[in-house]
Amino acid sequence: MSNTDKRGPLQVARRARLLEQLQRDGVLRVSDLTDALGASTVTIRRDIAQLASEGLVRRVHGGVALPTGDEQRDTEDVFSGSIGMLVPSLDYYYPHVARGAEEAARELDLRIVLRGSSYETEDDRPQLNRLVDQGVDALIVAPRMDAPTAQQTIEWLAALGIPVVLLERTAAAGPHHAHLESVVSDHAQGAGMAVRHLAGLGHRKVGVVLAALSPTSPHIHRGWHEAVTELGLDVTGTVDEQVPDARTPDSKNALDKTLDKTLDRVLETGTTALLVHADAEAIALVQRCEERQLSVPGDLSVIAYDDEVAGLFSPALTAVRPPRGSIGRAAVRLAADRLADPQRPTHRIVISPSLRIRDSAARPLSPADTR
Repeated sequence: MSNTDKRGPLQVARRARLLEQLQRDGVLRVSDLTDALGASTVTIRRDIAQLASEGLVRRVHGGVALPTGDEQRDTEDVFSGSIGMLVPSLDYYYPHVARGAEEAARELDLRIVLRGSSYETEDDRPQLNRLVDQGVDALIVAPRMDAPTAQQTIEWLAALGIPVVLLERTAAAGPHHAHLESVVSDHAQGAGMAVRHLAGLGHRKVGVVLAALSPTSPHIHRGWHEAVTELGLDVTGTVDEQVPDARTPDSKNALDKTLDKTLDRVLETGTTALLVHADAEAIALVQRCEERQLSVPGDLSVIAYDDEVAGLFSPALTAVRPPRGSIGRAAVRLAADRLADPQRPTHRIVISPSLRIRDSAARPLSPADTR
């Protein structure tokens, strides 16, 4: 949607003044415009991006100029700053986050320098050092928090002297345990949404199955436990399992054994619904149900957590979708706001997931249904 549709009187007046000053001076720096127009750097960059998209100005490094006479619209990407972004995966979950970050960066006339790490990486510092050596103006980082060097990395990040935003992580540093800025999904709330949806359908035994190696799993487990307890559902007499990561090839046999153990527990306890993290594990579980002549959602309702590919499966899986694009956009805006105002208070943003209703969750079968 065009930003033009959303302009208010203040935006119109400010952009008119920007154009007037540009007509007079020919070239302006962003810092000059923030002083002259009494607006933040982020606001001025948004104005410039909008005016450039309309062909009224031409972006140049650190500022803005009048269009040259032979061009109709400026198409060259000229950025006024760069943000280094380090994520633990470039093939799952984080591509959506990175695209959101890229969208926000373009709006703010910034450039994303993306690097991939790994969930198995013991030390994120080498990658981070390379980004800093390249001269990035800020960092957005999803560090590995269970590595032996994690706290040393956090302390190093806090002392860098450039804006740092943690992505899907929270941490504190220094003698006073001051928090770093962060943007996270409220995974516990997302799990609670799934449990409440299943309880609303009539399920009284709602279990949870989690990927053992995922840093998201503890938050989902907490949200599941809180919701089940609050709703008065059975916490101990149901399924509470961890499974090997289905994406790891050498874990196939272990995964099959764990899925069979899980379904045995489902039948033993009378569990009628499961929340499963992540999509790969949920799909593997449903396929195992089919092999064991258990129908989904007839015998067992299943809600996946992540919604990367859950909607493509058959039956299409009801799923909790974390706000991946919004997470990336918010992280960039936090970094940009810190660049504009280094003295602002620390911001920690929590964004809610959404629940996508599909075909894999239904009311539990009554005794009459099974006759």
